[in-house]
Amino acid sequence: MSPLWSDVLRALCLVLVIEGLWPLLAPDRWKTVLIQVSGMDSRSLRIAGAAAVSGGLILLHLLRQ
Repeated sequence: MSPLWSDVLRALCLVLVIEGLWPLLAPDRWKTVLIQVSGMDSRSLRIAGAAAVSGGLILLHLLRQ
């Protein structure tokens, strides 16, 4: 497997670990947040998603240097 794909798979594994921490450590709070998010309109979710993607890309760029 090429080094690029190994890095991508490692990154995806890290995402799973990080995403699993909240329901593991605070399941009741996680359910409350999911209920609140499910009530948001599509435009707000898109804006939040765009902000998360943009922030992640900026951080990746800063850490790469």
